[in-house]
Amino acid sequence: MDKSLARQKRRLRVRKRIFGIEDKPRLSLYKSNRYIYAQLINDVEGKTLAFVSSVKSPGRKGFCAKSLKAAEDLGERLAGELKNKGIKQLVFDRSGYPYHGRIKTIVEVLRRQGIMF
Repeated sequence: MDKSLARQKRRLRVRKRIFGIEDKPRLSLYKSNRYIYAQLINDVEGKTLAFVSSVKSPGRKGFCAKSLKAAEDLGERLAGELKNKGIKQLVFDRSGYPYHGRIKTIVEVLRRQGIMF
């Protein structure tokens, strides 16, 4: 089984058990080869409450959208969105990715900002 198919199977297996509501939305993460995307989803209504990505990261020289610094920046912007909406708790959906590197960095930044998982 190739790496991509294994991740898809993990994602579907976990998604059956994870469910976000308005007070405690689901944080879904996606990593492309170039960028990182995060969105907060209310699964009851099927609506996206907030969306941030590393596509619109600071345009400074030497900034790589795949770096841990980009993940940290994304986590801080996401924490700001959460505070604006008054959300203090999340259900974390890592979409089958290992809890390592950029995924771990985003979650650690959110925890430092006081968001509960």
